[in-house]
Amino acid sequence: MNNSLNIAVVGGGAAGFFTAITAKKNFPEANVTIFEKCNKVLAKVKVTGGGRCNLTNTFIHVTDMKQVYPRGSKMMKHLFKLFDNKACMHWFSKHGVPLIIQEDQRVFPKTQDSRTIMEVLLKEANRLGIKVIVSKQIVSLKQNNDGLFCLTFVDRSEIFFNRVAITTGGATISHQLDYLKMLGHTIEKPIPSLFSFKIEEERFLKLKGTVVPQVVVSIQGKKLHAVGDLLITHWGVSGPVILKLSSYAARFLEENHYKAQIAISWVGDRSRKEVEATIHKIIKDNLKKQLNSIRPFNLTSKLWLYIINKVGLDQVRLWSELGKKGFNRIVEVLSNDVYTIINRGTYKDEFVTCGGISLKSINQNTLESKSCPGLFFAGEILDVDGVTGGFNLQAAWTMGYTVGQYIGIKNNK
Repeated sequence: MNNSLNIAVVGGGAAGFFTAITAKKNFPEANVTIFEKCNKVLAKVKVTGGGRCNLTNTFIHVTDMKQVYPRGSKMMKHLFKLFDNKACMHWFSKHGVPLIIQEDQRVFPKTQDSRTIMEVLLKEANRLGIKVIVSKQIVSLKQNNDGLFCLTFVDRSEIFFNRVAITTGGATISHQLDYLKMLGHTIEKPIPSLFSFKIEEERFLKLKGTVVPQVVVSIQGKKLHAVGDLLITHWGVSGPVILKLSSYAARFLEENHYKAQIAISWVGDRSRKEVEATIHKIIKDNLKKQLNSIRPFNLTSKLWLYIINKVGLDQVRLWSELGKKGFNRIVEVLSNDVYTIINRGTYKDEFVTCGGISLKSINQNTLESKSCPGLFFAGEILDVDGVTGGFNLQAAWTMGYTVGQYIGIKNNK
């Protein structure tokens, strides 16, 4: 054992496989083993992007990393210097995976099948001689005086390693990380960070199935907002804009028991003055037409009739009869339509968590533990999470690559 480098990667997901592959390439003499608690590896990769595997994003529209990484943006910006989205796309292309870029800048394998990504990772791990052991769950991790790590598993077996990378993904409850807390790491409470909002308003929910592009949704009383497409469901609201906002507001919403008020601007980022000017022009050009015959801002007929009804107007009223009160009500609902969130969505849509090992507990250049030299972390186990759009998988590739660069370097201790 003392003469060879033995590396354990605990967690067989995206971050784990990329850690193991990168480590083995950089330190070919090392024995690298991946341990996965379930009976299959890469389970989350299989279902991401609706089974198509949204493996990264072009980042073309990202001007600040905080836009896409609500937690850990500063560290991710630094780590991107080592392995960014372009490097990721190059890596997969080089390994025989043609990629496509969608209009929304999300990147997928050309096959539109997540199994393509799984297969290339499994094939590369096998080619490099990386050992993969499934149905093997860790329960304890200790470091001996000589620096060796003792991993204890559910079956009570013990295996020793020189270096360990924890890539187990996001925990759902804090006590799952107790074995790491005992080693001196600070744990940020794990909570969901991508979820839909539940709203109880019967008239509104009749719009279920309606998709409204490029709306702005904000949390009332907080400087938190998101832009994107909104989907009205039979329980409330979902879609990219809601998932993004839930990520930005994850801690606030959890602290408030998932009760808050949101404001929806159906007209996107247009100012109130712009909305007023548009409605004034519609009135001027359509004096003898009914409200239901002209749909401002290309709103769907269903949504526009709902808004007319919500402000207490008759849909057959003429535009010329709108009046000042009716005008102000329409402008207000178009630009600032307020709803009460009563809970998270009722479905299991918490695909990502925030929380985990505090970034204060690690060297943010190498992702090595400050309290346990030789112990590294990558992926959602750390308090880093991204919005929807391929940003979480990119974080996994980036962090896995980073750990793989440093995990085999001889410790100075």
